[in-house]
Amino acid sequence: MQEDNTMVRSLWSAATGMIAQQTNVDTIANNLANVNTTGYKTQVNQFKTLLYQEIQSETTSGNGETKPTGAQVGLGVRNAAITSRFVQGNLLESSSDSDFAIEGEGFFAVRGEDGETYYTRNGSFIWAINSGGGVTLTNSEGMKVLNSRGQVIELGSNYITSRITLSQDGEICYPNANGNPTPIGVSIGAWQFNNPTGLTKEGDSLYAVSDASGPAINEATNNQVKKSRFLQGRLENSNVQVVDEMVNLIVAQRAYELNSKAITASDQMMQQANQLRQ
Repeated sequence: MQEDNTMVRSLWSAATGMIAQQTNVDTIANNLANVNTTGYKTQVNQFKTLLYQEIQSETTSGNGETKPTGAQVGLGVRNAAITSRFVQGNLLESSSDSDFAIEGEGFFAVRGEDGETYYTRNGSFIWAINSGGGVTLTNSEGMKVLNSRGQVIELGSNYITSRITLSQDGEICYPNANGNPTPIGVSIGAWQFNNPTGLTKEGDSLYAVSDASGPAINEATNNQVKKSRFLQGRLENSNVQVVDEMVNLIVAQRAYELNSKAITASDQMMQQANQLRQ
């Protein structure tokens, strides 16, 4: 009976390994699928051991002396978390003057249709005509981009969007009478987080604040953080490293196969044990 329990334990342990590696492969596949997604951050699986079962509280040597360690066997593994690596991606040149990239730890802020504020590294924006005849800076989904005061960026009808420029400090500029770019008193907002890996992923390259991430920190009003730099006519590419992901995929596949073989071996051992009883 003890042998059956031992082999059943190994079956379940190997099964948890297969489930964990399947999630790992799913994560790697998602990384590869988003290799060209603007502002995408590589996701990484983190694993954690399950409970340990105590077989013996004390063990002894051949001459009967008590050893300082007992005997415990693990009961498998589980996925503890899937975290994002917020490492700067390559900054690629864009053909649109309304495309912006952030170099640093900041995030753009956009106002969702539900009135909530979301954060993104995807600076692919457009100047959309609003109901007043002016223009509003939005993302491709129509969400309005927020300025450094947390307000929607709207300009009057007298602004020609092709002449609007952005300084590296995030100030929106427009040519004066002499044709020199001049700040108009509006800056694109940049926001940081104490723990960006704690942000909640909302899809469409958007993140939402959570208890784990902490509140958004406005770079414009906080002198304790290093300011980000804005680049016009550029976009931040995904930070996915294809070679690394392919290596991770091979490792995950081999781990999955090994756990599968462990299940097969345990099953064969149970069959042999049952045959001995007959």
